[in-house]
Amino acid sequence: MVRLRDLGSIALFTVAITAQTSTYVNPAVPTGTPIAGSYAGALRPQIHFSPPQNFMNDPNGMFVDANGTWHLYYQYNPTGIVAGNQHWGHATSTDLYHWVNQPIALFPPEERVYVFSGSAVVDVNNTSGFFPSQDNGVVAMFTLARYYENGTAGPQTQNIAYSRDGGYTFEYYDTNPVIDSISSQFRDPKVSWYEDHWVVVVSYAQEFVVGFWTSPDLKNWTFASNFTAHGLLGAQYECPNLVKMPVRDASGAVIDEKYVLAISIQPGAPLGGSVTEYFLGDFNGTHFTPSDAITRLTDFAKDNYAAQFFYGVPDGQNQVNMGWASNWQYAQRVPTGNLEGWRSSMTVPRVKYLTEAPRIGMVMVDEIYDLTPILDSRLKNSTFGNGTVALDYSSVDSGALYIEVNVTNINTFDLKDYSTLNISFASPASGEILQSGFYFGGDNPFFVNRGGIKGFDNIFFTDKFSTADVYSTGSDNGIASWSMKAVIDRSIFEVFVDRGIHAGTVVFYPTQPLTTLNLAAQLPAGARVSVDIWSLKSAWAEYEDEQGTVFGNVTTISANSTARRSMVYKSDFSI
Repeated sequence: MVRLRDLGSIALFTVAITAQTSTYVNPAVPTGTPIAGSYAGALRPQIHFSPPQNFMNDPNGMFVDANGTWHLYYQYNPTGIVAGNQHWGHATSTDLYHWVNQPIALFPPEERVYVFSGSAVVDVNNTSGFFPSQDNGVVAMFTLARYYENGTAGPQTQNIAYSRDGGYTFEYYDTNPVIDSISSQFRDPKVSWYEDHWVVVVSYAQEFVVGFWTSPDLKNWTFASNFTAHGLLGAQYECPNLVKMPVRDASGAVIDEKYVLAISIQPGAPLGGSVTEYFLGDFNGTHFTPSDAITRLTDFAKDNYAAQFFYGVPDGQNQVNMGWASNWQYAQRVPTGNLEGWRSSMTVPRVKYLTEAPRIGMVMVDEIYDLTPILDSRLKNSTFGNGTVALDYSSVDSGALYIEVNVTNINTFDLKDYSTLNISFASPASGEILQSGFYFGGDNPFFVNRGGIKGFDNIFFTDKFSTADVYSTGSDNGIASWSMKAVIDRSIFEVFVDRGIHAGTVVFYPTQPLTTLNLAAQLPAGARVSVDIWSLKSAWAEYEDEQGTVFGNVTTISANSTARRSMVYKSDFSI
């Protein structure tokens, strides 16, 4: 029996542990081989991760191993294009852009018990005892969610499974659950290491509580504290993350470090549906203490949810995360499911650190992870004052671009309401247009408008987004500078405003590919605009066979489960 102590707003209860040592495998779900899929569809992103087929949502279990291989697991329904029948899909990468689809990593233990979100760590010191002769054993901790025959939700419990082959195949711990409950709203454990013990943050979703638990061995957990009813509540808390990251000054030098507690809320975001908020503070191994009462959002648009940080990025370095590029208000209805047989992608990988933003104070910065592996040709490099840039990129096979804009020598005393910089992407074939831009005068809004894209109509598919950017005038008598970076990839647009102080993630579904870019600047005399535009190479095309199908990785595991041989179809890339 396990007795859980008083959890503040969570009642004391006593329940019996039930062992879960086997798995139930739906006959329609392949084992030991990756699911194949076509990545050639007109809406399929080419530099973002998306599943080979069917429905994907939250990123799970993300870690980087000692060999530099990044592991992404994800909530996956291998039998349908809507959520349900949750498994852990799996993919690996050495650069965070070229992903190799692996066999499904975690299967449900019973027919109506599903593998919900969680995390994974490398147990280098064998604290768990699962890995007596190795230092690369992986332990995943996740929620198992029970449903009854009538469809009602049963208890959600926290469980572990271990992998002796570096995270490719897992065995359930034979005395699961490691944290039991009778609640149907208790989920999404994220594990990290703190000095001499493990820490997990878990969401008591509809209690608006993030619980902190500690363990010496990943098997025996002790309740430590609660973080209760902070910030925006929405209807429930989900997918908490606790991570330590550097604080950098304007020159980029590390001057401090702080903890970030990120909490996803769904539904009930300010724009509707899903969003992620975060809090800055200190952590002593058992308790998180926020530095202030400010609620900060990770995204000013609507399509970045449940982001998770990769375990294994060393302390003192910028942290790395990826999010689910969708929103629960319409994720199960977007047209990629019916047209191309898949739904949802992840965001691009993002580098994260903290810095002081003008007037706003400390914020978490988003930068695009190194694009070098997919950077192709420079299509445009221009510097001018007022003027326009026009680009036809219909010859770019991937349909993906990287755009960088820097505006310098802005005399803020001469700004007008119409002092603007606008960037749009259009389809000459259909007349559809995706618009974005910045107003340098007035309230300084940066906006994105997907209302001119006609391939998806849904009452919750909000079309306009904006954020106020209080950019710095420095000390040069009102002379300011401003910047933005962006990636557009067939059906997703991600923009990073003013050095990544603001980030926006927007999915869109054109009826015809967007193939032209237009940039127009109307600024005070003396301002200079520098524009750099690159094409991006498809990260999926090199894996396709002659029919455009990506088969993923075929793996043979040796008898002792520590040696591996891998082959990727149509490529010599190997892990």
